[in-house]
Amino acid sequence: MSATDADAVLAACRSVTVVHGRGEAAVAALADVDLNVTAGEAMGLIGRSGSGKTTLLHVLGGLIEPSSGEVLLGGAPLAPLDLAARTRARARTVSYVFQGANLLPTFTAFENVSFALHAAFAGEGAEAPLGGTDLLELVGLGGKLDNLPAELSGGEAQRVAIARALAQRPALLLCDEPTGNLDSDTGARVLDLIMALQRELGFALVIATHDADIAARLARVVTLEDGRVVARSGLT
Repeated sequence: MSATDADAVLAACRSVTVVHGRGEAAVAALADVDLNVTAGEAMGLIGRSGSGKTTLLHVLGGLIEPSSGEVLLGGAPLAPLDLAARTRARARTVSYVFQGANLLPTFTAFENVSFALHAAFAGEGAEAPLGGTDLLELVGLGGKLDNLPAELSGGEAQRVAIARALAQRPALLLCDEPTGNLDSDTGARVLDLIMALQRELGFALVIATHDADIAARLARVVTLEDGRVVARSGLT
């Protein structure tokens, strides 16, 4: 990897292993995984349930520590950082969209996004580049600002979750089966939205999925099986 390529790496795993349990009960959720995520790319992590996709997303985003190996986020290793510093490193670089929208049920769509904006920019001395209304308009929900989650369809709730994830203007968006709870037509529209926003805003995108049709739309695909990378395709 050249110096320029290294500068573009947003998140990386170096010989990462994650083991759950001890002794005879120990199970390797990830085993000796090497992976780079570079600025602006769209990558898929594909594999069956239990293959390690979600664990790898959590490692890349600094949510869990590996049993061995090194994780870098924003070009810096996470291991030397205390919890507060690791939280700041995540906030500067990465955001998440999960399979379920996980919205705050007593907050309106606008309030859910505004809460994320406050968390991202409070005390930073910087103004958010886009407000809650702007973000909801960006995902096509300008007319649903005052709706509670219970008043939204599944696709609309997931679009609010996407707007919330984009509140901090992340360099890297990690999506874990983002259409898994939706019917095929709604899921296709949500995926179209994520891909369009990735092109428009330029963030790096990693989608964990078991769906080969979703993976086929991404420029690079990494296949996992039993916690190991077994295939890579697309751009290198």
